[in-house]
Amino acid sequence: MSTTSSDDAARRVVVVGYDGSELLDIACVTSTLDLAVRIAGRTLYRTELVSPNGHAIRCDSGLELHSNGSLQRATGPIDTLVVSGGRGHEAAAADATVVAHVRRLAALARRVASVCTGASVLAAAGLLDGRRATTHWHYADVLARQYPAVRVDPRPIFIRDGRVATSAGVTSALDLTLALVTEDCGPDLARVVAQALVTYLQRPGNQAQMSVFTAPNPDHVLVRRAVAHVTTHLATTLDTATLAARCGVSARQLHRLFVEHLGMPPGQFVRRTRLDTAARLLATTGHPIGMIARWCGFTSLETLRQAFVAQYGVPPSQYRTVSSTAPVAGPGP
Repeated sequence: MSTTSSDDAARRVVVVGYDGSELLDIACVTSTLDLAVRIAGRTLYRTELVSPNGHAIRCDSGLELHSNGSLQRATGPIDTLVVSGGRGHEAAAADATVVAHVRRLAALARRVASVCTGASVLAAAGLLDGRRATTHWHYADVLARQYPAVRVDPRPIFIRDGRVATSAGVTSALDLTLALVTEDCGPDLARVVAQALVTYLQRPGNQAQMSVFTAPNPDHVLVRRAVAHVTTHLATTLDTATLAARCGVSARQLHRLFVEHLGMPPGQFVRRTRLDTAARLLATTGHPIGMIARWCGFTSLETLRQAFVAQYGVPPSQYRTVSSTAPVAGPGP
């Protein structure tokens, strides 16, 4: 993870909104990145909302958002360009000015993403031609008919094809944004952000049904403290005795508390959390498998392989291949 605290080093994220945007499509992205900044204690991201002519955006709900600037006047450099969805997506996709400037900004961005029906705007700009993409399941058939050059798959929560990512309906933007935070800053920060959002880390692709619960939030303060330590220090020694000593209780008492409040002993919780995190990183990033094994606290590639075969019936490499959503490459933290 970068140690710089300069705003100049922050990743600039430009979110495109328009009349009829879904407020959650925008907020899931902007609030997640803002929380990452607050938790990290430094400006990792600088987020801007732009709109046609810089006008206020009247969202689906009737609420209005003031933009930070004009879509037409926005320029680079841009780290990530995100196009929101909403009931106004058809009008936005049919607006030659909106489409042209989304295409222009995409050429200035390191990566491009859409939330929900925002995929139609990317498709209209030709940014999804030849790519596998997803959108809200209700609109997937329409997207496929209107843009036959796009390989539409309505099943995943989100899909990453090269530098372009598309996500499914509304709150799947959380999954997408958490994956981007993981790619940029590492899994520890993403996990704490997800815990603060009281959300799940979802696996995309055909693994979307297998949710990864980031961390339970038990009522017992000692168990909650132990869980927080586990989820943010996966690469360290996390045996029951070490955790118990850290919490100031005996190993026997910690075991009893975990079973009572989490339904499993500490060792099982640690193994599940490490495996879940490794699975998500395999499915959503291009990091080398050996690096993922180290980040998640597996002592060797063989240990990781055995855990995957036991849980999923396939080795890590096959799990990644089947998920079909990892980016071509991703920087380390």
